[in-house]
Amino acid sequence: MRNIIVGTRQSALAMTQTEHVIKDLQALCEKHGFSFEFGIKKIVTKGDQILDVTLSKVGGKGLFVKEIEQALYDKEIDIAVHSMKDVPAELREGFVLGAIPEREDPRDCLITKNGAQLDDLPEGAVVGTSSLRRMAQIKAYRPELEVKWIRGNIDTRIKKLQTEGFDAIVLAAAGLKRMGWEDRVHQFLPVEISVPAVGQGALGIECREDDEELLALLRLYHHPQTVTAVTAERTFLAACNGGCQVPIGAYATVGNEGTDEEGLITCTGLIGDPDTSQILKSTKQGTDPVQLGLAIADELMAQGAQRILERFRG
Repeated sequence: MRNIIVGTRQSALAMTQTEHVIKDLQALCEKHGFSFEFGIKKIVTKGDQILDVTLSKVGGKGLFVKEIEQALYDKEIDIAVHSMKDVPAELREGFVLGAIPEREDPRDCLITKNGAQLDDLPEGAVVGTSSLRRMAQIKAYRPELEVKWIRGNIDTRIKKLQTEGFDAIVLAAAGLKRMGWEDRVHQFLPVEISVPAVGQGALGIECREDDEELLALLRLYHHPQTVTAVTAERTFLAACNGGCQVPIGAYATVGNEGTDEEGLITCTGLIGDPDTSQILKSTKQGTDPVQLGLAIADELMAQGAQRILERFRG
């Protein structure tokens, strides 16, 4: 029996996600006759170490995956479990996303001190986020609010809501649901107000591209509709040369099964400026996720998105 070592960040959310993935893979092994057992290796990433500045100021791509990928390269681990929103548009050579399982809720959500929703927060209320994307969209929707950066794992940020002068914080709904903390959410933000991060709510299972034995199992864990949607979003991200240091978001859905629009993809791409509250957004439909992502990127570039992106990269 082969022992598969799974690499992950050491936060409570990352561990919960990894344990869920292992449980699913064990079930697939039993069903399809794979002789694997699984162990976990916790890895500290650069993004976990630098907590005193915003992610946009740390710079670079893959702040939460580089050290994990190095362990994969060194064969200290066999699988890396990532949140897809943390995965750079281009993977390191020799690696592949062996599986993208079914997506959890992709939306952003609001947790407030007094249970208020976004429209009810008073003028001057302080909203915490670690994301330029969220900051740009909250400022555009409610310019009279004060948006400040907040770092830390989700449990740390929830504590800071009570101790550091915030009236509300914005988090990814998927993480809260996976932790069983959905009851703490006061509002799930519509994507019309807050376009999610690329890949938000989805997990990526990365492995070495030559590990055919493991890839045979991971292919069974793939969720086709999620893969299609995330491909459109990540194509847009790559075409914009985006990352966590720029205010960029995208969200795609695939038509409902059993309808005439079963394969129709709807994708929205967004680039925002948190300094000016300018929002550039495009929504298109198509059947090819790559062509769709490229078309949205082209349209936003024609609207002047490159100027925003270059300023924040600088």
